[in-house]
Amino acid sequence: MTPHILITGAAGFIGSNFVYHYLNNHPDRTIIGFDKLTYAGNLENLSAIPGSQRDRFIFVHGDICDSDTVEKVFQNYQIDGVINFAAESHVDRSIRDPRIFLKSNILGTCVLLDAARAFWGNGEFPDNKTRFVQISTDEVYGSLGPRGYFTEETSLDPHSPYSASKASADLLACAYHDTYGLPVIITRCSNNYGPYQFPEKLIPLIITRALNHQSLPVYGDGRQIRDWLYVRDHCSAIDLAYEKGQCGGVYNIGGNNEMENISLIQLLLSILREETGDEDIDEKLIQYVTDRPGHDRRYAIDSGKIQRELGWRPETRFSDGLKMTVRWYLNNTAWLARVVSGEYKYLKS
Repeated sequence: MTPHILITGAAGFIGSNFVYHYLNNHPDRTIIGFDKLTYAGNLENLSAIPGSQRDRFIFVHGDICDSDTVEKVFQNYQIDGVINFAAESHVDRSIRDPRIFLKSNILGTCVLLDAARAFWGNGEFPDNKTRFVQISTDEVYGSLGPRGYFTEETSLDPHSPYSASKASADLLACAYHDTYGLPVIITRCSNNYGPYQFPEKLIPLIITRALNHQSLPVYGDGRQIRDWLYVRDHCSAIDLAYEKGQCGGVYNIGGNNEMENISLIQLLLSILREETGDEDIDEKLIQYVTDRPGHDRRYAIDSGKIQRELGWRPETRFSDGLKMTVRWYLNNTAWLARVVSGEYKYLKS
């Protein structure tokens, strides 16, 4: 029987990229894609699945907080494994309304864990068959000083409602492993970039606004440092963690590309000018604004464990990944326009 893998958040940014990766690399697997189809997730993100792979992808429209729907998915499709990408993920939105994040990121994770435990059988999980991978973020670790890196042993110290909700979900997943023996693996990644990212996040936001000659808002002095990871490298790491990772373990996944936000914006403007020939896309568009409350100064992640244990390394040079990302958005302006205008709400049915 072909294994059935439940991918939640399958129509979102990282989830949709993972669907493409997994279908290409595992011709013996069937994906059950599950998504609520909120503003950041839409079916057109999955429209490029080749016809030859369509019979191995089944989409279910649903909310991970809806226990009845989740349980039916486990029963109807005989789910063998779960990779949970479903989450509210934008820090600014979490500051405006934390409750949505608490519901989706904590309660939704609990519903999935309960369904997996009930369906797979309490305490009877063959390690080579069932896995539950919880996708998390380096933001659960809090803020770093000018030196050092987050490791899997770094204490959790979240500073925003978003990161607090993700840290809570991680702890809940760990508790289900320790209490019930559920075969849980947690991955924590640095900032992702690449195709299909909703333009509220920094890189697509800058691309979108610069193409329209709009102001480019920069928090504070713009010298916050982030580590950047190309989404397809992230997908390969998650694949390895699911297939070969140690249950009960945590794997940090970073791109080894630290850069100040303002330097990243300047680099993006340079790439956009080169790709479009539009000399009006320049630093005059940059506008410094009041810093975000609780804004972490620096993230940097040590990926040594996943490199040593599973042999993963990021393959995409940052400069190449940025150029590929810019070109993808330039080649998908219709997609971008529909996302910005909110038209995708009509695609849900």
